[in-house]
Amino acid sequence: MSNSKSSSFEDGPSSSHRLVVQPGEAGLRLDKLLSEHPKIVSREMARRLIEEGAVILNQAPRSPSTRVRENDVVEFQVPPPATSALLPQAGSLHILYEDSWLAVLDKSAGTPMHPGPGHAKDTLVNYLLHHCSSLSGIGGVRRPGIVHRLDKDTSGVVVVAKHDRAHQHLAAQFQSREIGRAYVAVVIGQPPRDSGIIDLPLARHPTNRLKRVVQPGGKRAVTHWRIERRVPPFSLLRLRLETGRTHQIRVHLARQNWPVVGDPLYGGARHRGLQLAPPLRQVLERFNRQALHACQLAFDHPESGERLHFESPLPEDMQELIGAIDRHCQDNPEI
Repeated sequence: MSNSKSSSFEDGPSSSHRLVVQPGEAGLRLDKLLSEHPKIVSREMARRLIEEGAVILNQAPRSPSTRVRENDVVEFQVPPPATSALLPQAGSLHILYEDSWLAVLDKSAGTPMHPGPGHAKDTLVNYLLHHCSSLSGIGGVRRPGIVHRLDKDTSGVVVVAKHDRAHQHLAAQFQSREIGRAYVAVVIGQPPRDSGIIDLPLARHPTNRLKRVVQPGGKRAVTHWRIERRVPPFSLLRLRLETGRTHQIRVHLARQNWPVVGDPLYGGARHRGLQLAPPLRQVLERFNRQALHACQLAFDHPESGERLHFESPLPEDMQELIGAIDRHCQDNPEI
């Protein structure tokens, strides 16, 4: 694809812009064309502007999927950045790495990534704004700096961007699947093989907006898994994401009938029906989140290009859980 700098750009006053489609850009989707403009820093932002009527193609509004032709004229307005109502808030941050481009954090379970319904404060974003004051704006007013997310009750390694150039570079690596991500999960069940690939499309649940489901026509989702240890009736899995859909690991494993321990949304509370010795049952009742941990993250640094690798050891609650399961198996071989 040609670089949009080959287009004829005419920046109008304030945030008004105009471009003429060049031969090498003919046939592109309108949102893809706009995403290359330096004032529009992501395809999602381009799509939002088009749907809000801020983009005119040949003097008429169009859809994001419209294919442009040579010499088409695109006019658009980029609104000024919205003022964030987020308040910097002192909080605990476990920083694995930090420079002027990004920060890599080891997120604890129970900490939301960003404000949302039910948690307007005490999020990673609030803590980050207190720590460094400046984060990328591509993610929007409520998600500054957030390039990718972990669920509130999933622990482990995340990277955040301090400015838009860093965000663009990291987001492109996620989109092209150049990011290395590994997870550890404790699940209920015994996979029949020692490793495998789950390739099932995911979509939003038709009635429960909090859930995702396997559904034909959904977005492709691919999870690679292998057994780390079998501790009947549980298994310890190591997982690698090829794609990064919402709740991907949790939905994929539940679909195989191996729900993540402690995940009430996708069947991980099923341990209550198992025959377990009292010590293990007590540990499970105290374990109040899904047993899922992002243990590794690898990516190319946006400035230097150096490949960076980060690891997060299992947190104490998952160590306690796995230890209790081990002791249960040793002490109760007949169960």
